[in-house]
This record gives sequence, C-alpha cells and structure tokens, in this order.
Amino acid sequence: MTESNGSDNPLAPRGPIEEMPDWEKRFRAPRVSLPDWAEEAPERSLFVSNATGTYELYAWDRAGGGQRQATDRPNGTTDGVLSPDGEWIWWFDDKDGDEFGVWRRQPFAGGPDEAAVPGLEPSYPAGLALGRDGRTAVVGRSTDEDGTTIHLARPGSGEEPVEIYRHRESAGVGDLSHDGTLIAVEHTEHGDAMHSALRVLRPDGTTVAELDDTKGGTVELGLEVLGFAPVAGDTRLLVAHQRGGRWEPLVWDVETGEETDLALDLPGDVSAEWYPDGSGLLVAHGFEARSELFRYDLATRELTKVPTPPGTVSGATARPDGSVEYLWSSAAEPSAVRSTSGGVVLDPPGMRSPGSVPVEDVWVDGPGGRIHALVQKPAGAEGPLPTVFDIHGGPTWHDSDSFAAGPAAWVDHGYAVVRVNYRGSTGYGREWTDALKHRVGLIELEDIAAVRDWAIDSGLADPGRLILSGGSWGGYLTLLGLGTQPDAWALGIAVVPVADYVTAYHDEMEALKAMDRTLLGGTPEEVPERFEASSPLTYVDRVKAPVYISAGVNDPRCPIRQIDNYVKRLEARGAVHEVYRYDAGHGSLVVDERIKQTQLELSFARRHLPK
Repeated sequence: MTESNGSDNPLAPRGPIEEMPDWEKRFRAPRVSLPDWAEEAPERSLFVSNATGTYELYAWDRAGGGQRQATDRPNGTTDGVLSPDGEWIWWFDDKDGDEFGVWRRQPFAGGPDEAAVPGLEPSYPAGLALGRDGRTAVVGRSTDEDGTTIHLARPGSGEEPVEIYRHRESAGVGDLSHDGTLIAVEHTEHGDAMHSALRVLRPDGTTVAELDDTKGGTVELGLEVLGFAPVAGDTRLLVAHQRGGRWEPLVWDVETGEETDLALDLPGDVSAEWYPDGSGLLVAHGFEARSELFRYDLATRELTKVPTPPGTVSGATARPDGSVEYLWSSAAEPSAVRSTSGGVVLDPPGMRSPGSVPVEDVWVDGPGGRIHALVQKPAGAEGPLPTVFDIHGGPTWHDSDSFAAGPAAWVDHGYAVVRVNYRGSTGYGREWTDALKHRVGLIELEDIAAVRDWAIDSGLADPGRLILSGGSWGGYLTLLGLGTQPDAWALGIAVVPVADYVTAYHDEMEALKAMDRTLLGGTPEEVPERFEASSPLTYVDRVKAPVYISAGVNDPRCPIRQIDNYVKRLEARGAVHEVYRYDAGHGSLVVDERIKQTQLELSFARRHLPK
C-alpha cells in the first residue's frame, strides 16, 4: 500500500513517500529538540519540532502523555522558555525572522498569548531568566540606541519593569539564583566582545560580586555563566573559564569569593550543568569534533562516564531521578532524544529520516598548525570527485560528527563534501579560536586552502570541479575566497553572507557591531584599511567563478543592502551569478523553503560546474 502524505496539508510533499528522494526525506522527516523541563514541575516540558513543516514550540505533559503545538507563525518559532513552575510558556515574537520583538507568554495548558512584560518596547533579546516563584523575570534587551539594558519585571502584577543595568557595550542575562536574590550578568564593558566578564547583582541593581579574567580588557580570557546551584540559599555559581587555554568549569561562591577549579583531566573543551539536587555536575566534553558526557561528584571529585554512542551530543540535561536525557546524532545517523534510563525519549511520528555516510577525519598541516577536516563521499566512490567545501558559520563554532541534511544532499548527488575547522573554530583550544582576530577572513581561507591542496593531492577532489560554499560567516568566507583565490574555485554558493563589510557593519544589529569592532580593532571609520582588506566587495572584480547567493530580506545579521551592493558590482561587469531573496531572516524555519533553497543550489551547480 502506498503511504500518502495527506492532500489536506499544504506543506506536505506531493506524491507518495516512496518516490521522494532521500535527500528531501531528510529535510521533511519530523525531528525534535532536546525537551526543556520545568524545574518545579519536571513532568512538564517544552520542545521544538518541524512536524507541521515549520519549526514551532510544543508543550508536552509527560504525566498525561499529551502534546500540543504552542506557537503557530508563518515563519516559525524556536526561541522559547518554560517557566520553572511549569505554568507558562514564554516565546519571543519577532517579525518574519528579524530577531527584533517582544516576549509573549501563554499558559502551559493552552490559552491566549499575552505580552509577557508590558512596558518594554521591542528589542533584540539579550537573555532571559525566570524565577521559581512564578512572579519574577529578568529580561535583557539590546537596541542600537541604548546598547544593552536589563530589567526586573513582575509579570501579571501590573507593576512597571525596573531597569537594573545599562551599558553601551553588549551584555546579557546569565542566570537567576534559586531564591531570586542574585542575578548573574555577562558583560563586555571592557570592549572585547569575544571575552565576557561577570557581575552578580541584587534585584535592586547593586553589585554583589565581580569576576573579570580580562583584567579590564587587557587579557584575552573569557568567562561564561553556566548556572546557579539549584538549591535554596546556595550562592555557588557554575562558571566556564579559559585560564588553561580551553573552556572548562569552575564553581564560584559569589558570597565568599571562593573559587573551586574542578581540574578535569580531559582534552578539548569542557562545559557542565548542575544535577537537580546540586550534588554533582553533568559534564559535556567536546574533543576533535565529537562529544561525550560524564557525571562529576562534587563531594568525592569522582568523574564517571555517562554512556553515549560515538558521535555528537548537541544537548543534555540531568533529570530529578538521576537519569540523563540527551540529543545525539552522527553524520551517518539522524538525531534522536535518548535517555540513560533506556530507549528514545521523544519519538516523533511519521516518516523516518534516511541515514547518510559516515565522516572520515583528516588532519592537514597548515600555516597555523594542524587543521582538522571532516570528509564525506558517496559510498564506494573513487576520486577525483566534484567536491564541495562546506564552510561553517559562527565564526566561533565548529563542524562535528553530527547529522546534517545539507551535506548529505550533496553526497547523494555524487559530490564529496569537506568541512574544515579553520582557525577561529571552537573545540581546539583558545589560541586556535582567538586567531580569528588576525587578518579577519584571510587567515581562515589559508586553512581552507591547505585542506583544498590536500584534497587534490590525495586524489579525492577534481581540481576543476571545486565548489566553495557556506552560510553566514561561511557565506562570507565563500565570497571572500572567490575574490582572493579566483583560480582555485569553479563555483561559489554563498548563503546569507557578509558581502560588503562596511555597509554590513552600519546595518547590522548592535551586538554584531561590537563583535566586528573586536575582530577588526575598531569601526570602519577608525580602521578603514582593515575593513577593506577583509571585505569581499574589495575583491569582487577578481571573481571568475559563477556565484549563487541567497539572502533573507529581514536578516539583521547579514543585512540585505550590503548584499545588493555586491550583486550590483557583479551585474556591472556581466559576471555569471544568480540571487535568491526570501522573506525571512538569517535562515528559514520553514521546511519547504529549506528544500527549495537546496534545490536551487544543486541546480546551479549542475548547470554551471564544468563536466
């Protein structure tokens, strides 16, 4: 019997599932995020799913087994928080992906949405912490006019929110203590947007404690809030630091000032969160594009491995019963929410996603050290193959051995895919990440070029059929690479890129302006030569390869005007290019839209890549 997709669903694919190609099934197959659970009502959870064809928030009553869709917007919703008492779902309401809006909330059991904090004007979000009493909220806001402000609010009381923090530089709400008397803030008042310092405030805005490893911006060491101890009256704050050349956790008692370094003997980056009773930490360890979990007992200092399959754990949480739920995948196997108590926790109904091929690890000697790359190619295929260099965004991010529908689609169409964790990527130590600040864009492309040379010399890649591709910062590196390495690439596919760095700076959201000032050492007016050297627009007339660009017209991160400036320069000299503009922000949450964009990219490559 042929399985139908339901003609009454306008988002459903047309035709029987058996006739749908595997690459499209991977996008359409229902998937879920790791469920967030209410600390005072752990049977109530919130998760994200694409089950309707658009990524939206879902409420899940574990006790009764009922699930319901909580949000329903044309361009989707993923930013949501469940209040600790389990009574309210908070979600961020922006306009078509522009990331500028207000928080709204609705009852967990269902009901009308309401403004969560009346009196606060729309802004970019800068963190949110909700109190266990159900009556306290700490709301972070960012605007071009005011910089960062943080407000204490009493939802539902009728009281006006009170501003407790303000600064021109970027900052954000870290966490609220169990009893609601301490508020942790991450800030970059020293001007280095890549390395935050910490301040703990009382609800009236007065300072309790400070922790600043940057020493006023003179040292490149960052701190990150991981969370207050989940115990009444406990003033311990779990913090991530970089003092040992990588991210690792320590416990800081903000009342006494005592710092307890955990001294975990693990290579790579380490993060952690509290077990619900405060007796231990759930440790997440990332190393060489893979991850694993441990339990750290604070009393005995014992580190015990939490069993997970080889691959990537992209999220994990310890439950009150001591079990651990985690979102896991590998390049070959689709994501699933699993539990150490056994089995899959949340299994969406419907079509199952096909798997893909596993990744091969490659290490290449580069100008700044050994470069880690992940390679996939069609099963049984022999090179040289047409090869896509799929460059990650962030830029402080990294590619991992995790499932991704985009690279798998290229593999299905006969391409090899190479993903490079260039200098600037996370997971390989602080020096590797902070190298990003030197010759922005150009240093990353040196690493990509070294891996490209390996791909050709090893026989994997056909040197005449190399595609440079990526999204966000990866899209930026694509356009910059096409201009600075014009003879190296046969084709370029840039998704939501930075194309004209000066115009992008002036049009982007304030938090990204701060990041660009940190990366480049000032504004375009202060260091024009650095912006010019790192801008794809500078090199656009050298581009030889056909260029495909897609862009969200509401994107606050890589705004549309700077892309139009770049495209006009391509048009002026008759360069081969195509541009696709879509009505969303920095990417789409609509499955049909993602499929359409993948089809356009594959089609562009098919028509313009040399045979």
